[in-house]
Amino acid sequence: MTGATATQPSRDTMLDIYRRANLIYRADEKFRQMIMGGQLQIIYYSPRGQEILSAALMAAVNRSDYLITTYRGIHDQLAKGIPPRELWAEFAGKKTGTCKGKGGPMHITHPDTGVMVTTGIVGSGLPIANGLALASQLEGDGKVTVVCFGDAATNIGAFHEALNLAQIWKLPVIFVCQNNLYGEHTPQAKSTGCKELIDRAPGYGIRAVSVNGNDAFAMHTAAKQAVEYARAGKGPTFIEAKTFRFFGHLLGDDSHYIPAEEMAAAKAADPIPAYRGQLLALGIEAAALDAIDADIAATIEEAAQFALVSEYPDASEIRLDVLAQEIAA
Repeated sequence: MTGATATQPSRDTMLDIYRRANLIYRADEKFRQMIMGGQLQIIYYSPRGQEILSAALMAAVNRSDYLITTYRGIHDQLAKGIPPRELWAEFAGKKTGTCKGKGGPMHITHPDTGVMVTTGIVGSGLPIANGLALASQLEGDGKVTVVCFGDAATNIGAFHEALNLAQIWKLPVIFVCQNNLYGEHTPQAKSTGCKELIDRAPGYGIRAVSVNGNDAFAMHTAAKQAVEYARAGKGPTFIEAKTFRFFGHLLGDDSHYIPAEEMAAAKAADPIPAYRGQLLALGIEAAALDAIDADIAATIEEAAQFALVSEYPDASEIRLDVLAQEIAA
């Protein structure tokens, strides 16, 4: 990572990151299995390959801190702490979901865990994050807002406006670009003039860090420092976290636009087994990791079954949660 040396977290934090990452990994496996098996009929965006990034990032923030993510954000949502049962039910469109089945995969919200907004419009989360951060600044609640987005969002006007305003007002916000090198089906080099996205931040005077998002310790260190910086009232940080996705933009996309050798190299460096190997090398017992794996497998299976047996919302729900109080015409 640029500007700092990655530090090894405590044992508890390392295991916490492992748990969050494997929750994402196993949830993704189960979702793809159920969709391909015809048990779910939904649009799905796989986070495979980006698990460590979200796990390490969310391990550095508090449950009460705010998160804004995108429609490709199931890894962020799970890592932030949304209960799998409620998340699964929302994906399935059931009334037991986080938004009573009315938001679906692209509009997950769960204020109890700080997941305030999931946006379906590229780049739209950054100004929203500034609003939440401004509220925290004015109220003095000590909360930090994290907003996650892809590399293509750095080409949107909202990205530049948000970074500029956040720096002017010294807002407690962390802009996290999960740079998987492809904006939907377009390579970064074909849509972005600068070679390194981190180069866009200094023009606004904003603190900027580039990090290997698949390195748990580097990602956690970068996030932790950004959180401390924001809580101290020093303002925002832009983190460019480099990663890769192992599947297409959405399930069914065959990734033909990604060179085979590039995909093969990314999969050979799969961050999930790599992190497990790192923990074993540091002396963490395989039994402890296996116990986490077993617990997560059971949690995911229970969440999937909960979603399947839950009921769909009643038609009357379409008029609820739209206005604070419905006014008759």
